[in-house]
Amino acid sequence: MESSTPVIDDVIARIKAMISSEGYEPGSRLPTERELAGRFSVSRNTIREAVRALSLTGVVESRRGSGTYVTSLAPKAMLDSMSLLVEFSGQAGLADILAVRRVLEAEAAASAAARIGESELAELRSCLERMRHDPQRGDGSVAAVTQADLHFHSVIAGASGNPVLAALINALGDRTLRGRVWRGYMDTGVYDRAQAEHEAIYDALADGDPTRAAASAAAHVAQVERFLRSETAQGAAAVGGPVDVGTEEGPSSDLAGPIA
Repeated sequence: MESSTPVIDDVIARIKAMISSEGYEPGSRLPTERELAGRFSVSRNTIREAVRALSLTGVVESRRGSGTYVTSLAPKAMLDSMSLLVEFSGQAGLADILAVRRVLEAEAAASAAARIGESELAELRSCLERMRHDPQRGDGSVAAVTQADLHFHSVIAGASGNPVLAALINALGDRTLRGRVWRGYMDTGVYDRAQAEHEAIYDALADGDPTRAAASAAAHVAQVERFLRSETAQGAAAVGGPVDVGTEEGPSSDLAGPIA
């Protein structure tokens, strides 16, 4: 039948090929549903489903009453759909995602070490100062520490000079909140260790040492990955697994903390 998945997949591929081969620039308006249906000899419903799928992956966007347009095609927009992978991953899934992030962070740190400027180093120093607290001991705001942690890695990713790499790292870093909360609850002393690890990364970047920067970044994320794999293997799910921020019986945001 026309509306079967293979037909929709084929139309998706043909629309993407049309955008690429016919010079549709970001912001360009695509032909109407009727025109596309006639061009590809399918129903308007099939076109609608294909466009919906392309919208989810950040290739096009539909504007009510106006039509369908090519997006900016910026890496961040294209990678937003990765959030589903992270958000629906369980404990083991988060560890696997961190294994990927470990490789990406190492590459970003190595690239950044060769090109980072004084303005980015100043931002990193500011992040380190804001992370110099331990909410597990009642010192400082977990929200402030967590945001400084995220920004630290985002600055390094941006300094890598690779916008796709930066978008990947930011997409993975922003959406591992469950692991972040869980480790902050279960892993005593995590804040002090994370601070030392971040400082080691900073020192390597400030020295312009790509090898040491990559090793420090990989070791930092590996610590988190090992923690999650260890807790999963020991049956951490028996005590509730990853805890949501703000639960009455869980750690809420007061014990949440940086995982990487």
